[in-house]
Amino acid sequence: MTPSPLHIAVVGGGIGGLAAALAVARSGHRVTVVERAARFGEIGAGLQLAPNASLALEELGVLDAVRRSAVAPPRLVMMDALTGKQVTALDLRGDAYRSRFKHPYLVTHRTDLHGALLAACEEHPSITLLTGRTVTDVAQTPAEVRLHFAETPERLAADAVVAADGLRSRLRQILVNDGAPVCSKYVAYRGALPVTSMTGAMAQHATTESVIVWAGPRMHLVQYPVRRGELYNQVAVFESDHYDPDSDDWGTEAELEERFAGSCDAVRDALPLVARDRRWPLFDRLPITDWVHDRIVLLGDAAHPMLQYLAQGACQALEDAVALGRALRDHGRPEEAFASYAALRTGRAASIQTNARRFGEICHLDGMGAFLRNQLLSDRTPEDFDDIAWVWTSAGDLQPAPTP
Repeated sequence: MTPSPLHIAVVGGGIGGLAAALAVARSGHRVTVVERAARFGEIGAGLQLAPNASLALEELGVLDAVRRSAVAPPRLVMMDALTGKQVTALDLRGDAYRSRFKHPYLVTHRTDLHGALLAACEEHPSITLLTGRTVTDVAQTPAEVRLHFAETPERLAADAVVAADGLRSRLRQILVNDGAPVCSKYVAYRGALPVTSMTGAMAQHATTESVIVWAGPRMHLVQYPVRRGELYNQVAVFESDHYDPDSDDWGTEAELEERFAGSCDAVRDALPLVARDRRWPLFDRLPITDWVHDRIVLLGDAAHPMLQYLAQGACQALEDAVALGRALRDHGRPEEAFASYAALRTGRAASIQTNARRFGEICHLDGMGAFLRNQLLSDRTPEDFDDIAWVWTSAGDLQPAPTP
């Protein structure tokens, strides 16, 4: 028997929230998305969509729209940021990749992915989009959930609520109360610049569609094209020696230049073109298992914020959305659906959270540690996906996470 349609409120209109809204609506339910900003939008630059994300986007019905502006890189390459030598690479278009993963590895601009999801939500007759709604409190009864807003005394009543309100989730704070996110003491400077503006040595970078990671001691640089190859995305990340939780005066441009001063010519050539208009401190949290609170459930960064070293933040939010939609399709009561969703997702998300930290440590090794890393990885072939396959394989066909 098909479950009766529910009214689900989704708090947060980012990538995770819009994907959740779309998945829930496609499973036969009515959705209201509430976003605190005056209009829906996304900030940031590029992001990577591994095949698990492409699979989720296909199930959400937006993969074709995303592919129209995305780039399918031929390779994922790790370079040594000090020596300029290649450490290892993976072939993302060959027969070994296609036979194992079936779906493409894509890189795209965050606004392009968000725009594709937003357009799909706007077109869906069961989705209502509300902006200018800052959730301040939530009240539950055995039959419904009511959201309170800062801007209006009006309350929004729903059968259940999905908290997709990001790293500093207000609903997580109310429900879990586990304190502030954990700062890694690393900071990122990132942005995408028009390829036509790249001259001199930097112009050579724009000739490759590969994703390039320049790994160095306590720093790294990531480069790849987005938006049909019209923009070139760069992210410079480093650990600050002056971290102060009570100040913004750390991770400065001067420290950026100092940390990358000993890098190879290719990295130093790229650094002046890295966007400096905003610094992004990098946060995560320790995994939790209590995602479900009666008729409220956490999703995306509200549930499992992670460091970016496995490029899975958005990917895991998309996986969450698909799993939630399936659960709400198969279970009549939201509490049952949420429990089914959490049972599938909490362990996998926790593994990726913890392993993202470990991969960051490997990427940022110095001295003998970096030498041994390079030696071990240099023996890998471009078709050897064994270490990463468990990350890139979606729920329903998962391989076990590596043992710590």
